[in-house]
Formats: sequence, C-alpha cells, structure tokens
Amino acid sequence: MWRLPGARAALRVIRTALEKLSPAEAQSQTAAGAMERAVVRCVPSEPKLSLSFALADGSHKNMQRDQSEPLGRVLSRIATNALKGHAKAAAAKKSRKSRPNASGGAACSGPGPEPAVACEPVVKLYYREEAVAEDVLNVDAWQDGAVLQIGDVKYKVERNPPAFTELQLPRYIMAGFPVCPKLSLEFGDPASSLFRWFKEAKPGAAEPEVGVPSSLSSSSPSSSWTETEVEERVYTPSNADIGLRLKLHCTPGDGQRFGPSRELESVCVVEAGPGTCTFDHRHLYTKKVTEDALIRTVSYNILADTYAQTEFSRTVLYPYCAPYALELDYRQNLIQKELTGYNADVICLQEVDRAVFSDSLVPALEAFGLEGVFRIKQHEGLATFYRKSKFSLLSQHDISFYEALESDPLHKELLEKLVLYPSAQEKVLQRSSVLQVSVLQSTKDSSKRICVANTHLYWHPKGGYIRLIQMAVALAHIRHVSCDLYPGIPVIFCGDFNSTPSTGMYHFVINGSIPEDHEDWASNGEEERCNMSLTHFFKLKSACGEPAYTNYVGGFHGCLDYIFIDLNALEVEQVIPLPSHEEVTTHQALPSVSHPSDHIALVCDLKWK
Repeated sequence: MWRLPGARAALRVIRTALEKLSPAEAQSQTAAGAMERAVVRCVPSEPKLSLSFALADGSHKNMQRDQSEPLGRVLSRIATNALKGHAKAAAAKKSRKSRPNASGGAACSGPGPEPAVACEPVVKLYYREEAVAEDVLNVDAWQDGAVLQIGDVKYKVERNPPAFTELQLPRYIMAGFPVCPKLSLEFGDPASSLFRWFKEAKPGAAEPEVGVPSSLSSSSPSSSWTETEVEERVYTPSNADIGLRLKLHCTPGDGQRFGPSRELESVCVVEAGPGTCTFDHRHLYTKKVTEDALIRTVSYNILADTYAQTEFSRTVLYPYCAPYALELDYRQNLIQKELTGYNADVICLQEVDRAVFSDSLVPALEAFGLEGVFRIKQHEGLATFYRKSKFSLLSQHDISFYEALESDPLHKELLEKLVLYPSAQEKVLQRSSVLQVSVLQSTKDSSKRICVANTHLYWHPKGGYIRLIQMAVALAHIRHVSCDLYPGIPVIFCGDFNSTPSTGMYHFVINGSIPEDHEDWASNGEEERCNMSLTHFFKLKSACGEPAYTNYVGGFHGCLDYIFIDLNALEVEQVIPLPSHEEVTTHQALPSVSHPSDHIALVCDLKWK
C-alpha cells in the first residue's frame, strides 16, 4: 500500500533535491541529442493533472491523474502502458516476419526460437539526478525540468509550457486583406509566440518546404508548400496568392520558453479582392498610431449579421447589394481591414454579433494591439476596443436602459414624470437598448482617465420620444460615473443614435435641455405624447460635425452617428474625411462589395486640453 505523506513532507523531498544539484545537471543524463518531451499540465483550480508523452513504439499517451495521488501509482501505470506497447510492437514485427528487436531496454529472452518476452520496464522520475520518492504527491512531484525515465528512454518534463487551446484560420480569405488567425493560449502570450506562413506551391511546382522538418509537412500528399517571408501573426495575401491555400506554423511562447508547435492549413484558397474599397483613401490619413497626447476614436455600426442575413434585407432593404457581399465571411474581411487600417486608440462598435466579436474582431484587433469588451443587447450588442499600449481598462459600468430606469434611484425623478403617461411608459420599458460605459486609464500617466460611452438607441422613425428618454438615462448614468465615481474625468460618447441633427435628441445633447412642448414628445401620435422638460449637466459637441449622411441605403440617407465629446476637457485635432459621394454610390448604396455596412465609420483625433 502506498504511503500518503502530508503536503509539508512532500515539499521537503522536493526542496532537498533542489538544494543538491544545479539545473544543468538534470540535462547531463542524456546522451547526444535532445531528450523526448513529457508535457504536464497542472492547474491549482483543477483536481487532476494531465501527462502527455510518446512511447518508444510510437504510441502517444495522454493520462489524467489526481493531483493528490502519490507518484508511485502513476509510475506503475506508465510501466504497464509501456509493457503493452512493447507487446503490441513485438506482435506486429512477428506478423511481418521481421527479425526480433535486439535494441536495448528492459526485455528478457527465453531459450529457443520463441519471440522475446517483454518484462515491465523500470520507470522512475528524477529531479536533478535524484529519484523522486514514490510517496510524493503528483502536484509536487512533476516539476518543470524533472526527467522521466521509461526503460532506456528519457523525457524532459515540461510543466505548464505555453500551449494553444484554440487555433483557427478564417473560412474566407481575400488578396489584399489581412488574415488574422483566431488563437487562445494557456501559459503564454501571442507576442512571445513564433509564426511562419506558407503558401501552396502552384500546380505543377514541386518546390520543397524551406526549413520545415518533414514531420511538420502537410498531411495531404498532393500538397507542397513554399515558405513566405512573413513571420508575423498576421499575413496579407497578395494577388500572386490567388487560387492557393495558406498554411500557418506556430509555436506558443511566454518570453522564456516555447511549447509544442501546431500547424494548420486554410480550408479555402485565396480569392480575388473587390478592388478599391470606400475606406482605402481614408487609410492614407491613419497610417500610423497617434502620439500619446492624441486619442484616435472610431464609432461604427458594422451591420449585424443577424440583420444582414434575412430575406427582408436581401429583397427589400438592400436589393442592390450582391448576395455574396452580404455574407458574413465576406464582410468580415472588409471590416477587419477597415478597422485595423485606422490605427485607432478607441473603437466603439454597434450591431456586433457575439460570435463576430469573439471569432473575428478580437483576433484581428488583438493582433494590432487592441483589447475589447462586449455588451450583449438581445441578438447583437456593443463592443469597445482600446489600444493596450495607451490605455488599461479600469472599470465597466454598463446598463440596460429600461432596467436602470425602473430600479436605479438615479432616475427616480425621470420615472416619476414618465408614469404620468402610461402608454409612453409601456413602450419605453419594452425597448432592449443598452449603454456600454468603460473607464480607461492612461498607461503613461495614471492621473489621466477617460470615460468612454457607447450606445445604439431605438431605431424606429417614430420613436423620437423614446430616444429622448433613453438619452436622458444615458447622460445621467454617465454623469454618475464621470462625476461621482471618478470626479472630473472627460467623456467620449459614441454611438448610432438614430437621430438626425434636426431631431429633439440631438437638440437635447448639444443644448443641454429640451422643452416640454418639443414636437418629438408626440413623435408617435397624441396617444403616446409625454410632455416633459429635460436638462443635463454636460457641455457636449459632435466631434465630426454634422455630415450629410453616415447611413446611406436605398430608401434613406442621413446623419445618425456621432462622437460626442466633453468640451471642457477635449478638443478635436483632426477629422478623417468621409468617403466621397461618388465612392459611396459606386454600387448604388450601402452595403456593397466595397463597403461592409450600411453605415459609415466616424474617425477623429482628439486631444486632451
């Protein structure tokens, strides 16, 4: 029976081994050549650890063992597995009538022509050349740098090495558009990992892969690959790559060591791009990241896939748009290229599908130095990204308008006014709109903080009074964050407000008040009229002015999107010009093969006062 010592006793065994030998001596056990690798994953929050290694017969073992189990039980199990593997290998050789294996190992032969009978191999775990006692618990026994010996084969133990937990290439790839693999790492980070890109050799070519071991070559015998010169996380195919597949070889790292490499091929070939896009000329103004004193800010309704992929959208809203250009895989390429090309510090997005956020936007923008947060509404939501070299996320203060109005004492006075109009109150409380509020802190100057708000107000053309009340709730909440929680921090308020400059909502924001007799209080007729006067605390300005339109579809065009800024603390350094009317209408209206949304992104550089 195995003896189960206490944790202190187990740690003493390891500590004694640590004190006796230098780190280099653990590796001196090997003869010429590198040791095999035994990978151990041991996380405190999980009851089991995993052990992965390849036996001499070529079989791969993945073991799950209790962290509190004594080492001896694991070693005994490994010995049994090794014996079974040896027996299988011997049987296979016998069936092929090959000569008996005379290689070294813990095997003994009987007399006469009988095949060799394998004995259970010696299995030991060493740390700095001292055998680890078999009563030491797994959690303490399997240390990084230990050596596992199975017969004559030695394995270097790597505990919690960097590893990819997820790795995917996009399903649709176009020439001229960045390919941003989706990846998740454990015990590592993308910035310390290695990436190598390959492209399929053109038909008829038989060029070998440069510098890639044969063990890493494609599983498809009909494919041969040539290495590109790109060793970055993102690869942008050229026109020369059209019709070819791509392959990515990547090695996870943490800045000090590397984990097991992985390789994957694209399922599709590189397609031709659409040519000039509406944002290409805009990118000429945003080639570089701004200096620390500036904040390049983007607000963009990217058109949710849940709305684009409906029969109504294809036949009524956007009948002029080629069906393939409404497909998500196609539009994602354009969205990724457009957003990454702005080199923004803050990006506020509306109509973001949850899967688009996690599978497309995060991988693409993370590769270009941005981190993001997401707030779901119903079928889609809001996303705010910020440049990690400039800002860290201090706190989040998201709300649902109807929930805040009903339950937050902050809005008690507004609710008391609204209950006087039951029909209007019912409609307001039915709306699912949300407000995303993020407080960012400068990484260069911790005294500089900023409140970034992002919203998408109710859409209906007759919902003017609803948008007024939603905006009143939003501004009261933002004041609470920027005055009560973080006194005096400036505000950037982005969004699709579904309101043109002639509406009550815009008048309320810019002028600080709205009279009770404004026509928008009866925007949906007398039955839902709700006359009330509102005021707010801020002095706000539309940083990008009042463009002729930020939304351009077949039946409507107008300015619905804004970046409102706090005039007491911020000023506009430059506004990136919008696409020309000719560019917008090249394919009649938006979206199109050269523009992924029915809205146009607002982009401006802001400066601290």
